Amino acid sequence: MAVVEANNAAIGAAAEALRSGKLVAFPTETVYGLGADATNGLAVAAIFAAKGRPRFNPLIVHVLDVAAAARLGHLTALGRQLAAAFWPGALSLVLTKQPDCPVADLATAGLDTIAVRVPSHAISQALLRAVDRPIAAPSANLSGHVSPTTAAHVEADLGGRVAMILDGGATAVGLESTVVDVTGDEPVILRLGGVTREDIARVLGRAIAMAEGNPDAPASPGMLARHYAPTAGLRLGAREVHKGEALLAFGSATPAHAGPLINLSATGDLTEAAANLFSALRALDATGARTIAVMPIPEEGLGEAINDRLRRAARTP
Repeated sequence: MAVVEANNAAIGAAAEALRSGKLVAFPTETVYGLGADATNGLAVAAIFAAKGRPRFNPLIVHVLDVAAAARLGHLTALGRQLAAAFWPGALSLVLTKQPDCPVADLATAGLDTIAVRVPSHAISQALLRAVDRPIAAPSANLSGHVSPTTAAHVEADLGGRVAMILDGGATAVGLESTVVDVTGDEPVILRLGGVTREDIARVLGRAIAMAEGNPDAPASPGMLARHYAPTAGLRLGAREVHKGEALLAFGSATPAHAGPLINLSATGDLTEAAANLFSALRALDATGARTIAVMPIPEEGLGEAINDRLRRAARTP
């Protein structure tokens, strides 16, 4: 495994590795993805093995553009409306698979639907152009661990389990994509992420519901009951810090604390907080604290997705 700067030569080498069935980690605007040729069942199986991921948990398939997405799944008028508004970007759409969809069944967990995304990151786009096939890519971390927002995070979790890690610096969004099921007459959010519920509702001109979901048979990545978890326990909604705790702060009014502390955004900016969330959890976990006290995050905009990640991370196995 090698961490390499994502220049043109490295992207070309990464594309060749993917075509030969190997795993490549690469940056997207959301988090780093662990990529495999989505049409190669053995390569997709290697993703599950590397991550220790439950095989009933489907993967998101990354494609270059809307036309490529439509070749894999049926894009309804609703799906095209959301794609026009948010692609390329941090939105994944769950579509009914096309009859001739070449994606390996393991990538879709045997479902008749497929989750697809058109990423906006320049390196993701260059890699998709070079490989010229869909790339299945969950977050490049061990299953259930905190998602990676730098190449170093990927290296720490996956080490020699991947052929190459393309280093494109820290990711901009810092949360996974929002996942919306558009297979029916009414859209349903399966996972909150980098595109807010309010933004989607504004485009559609109406409110959009959240799926309840079954954590034992998820229809989308990120629906497992416990996910994104550090080793340390999380205590949410903290307004004071107990002895021996680390503090994940938010805003300017932080409680007195002499121990490990990271502020997601001293100015209370939810976009900044989302970008910093996973790196902050990893850094505080590395201090050895048994518990991380987490200050309240407003339940609005990206705060809704941040709180979703924190609640899942706080659940006990």
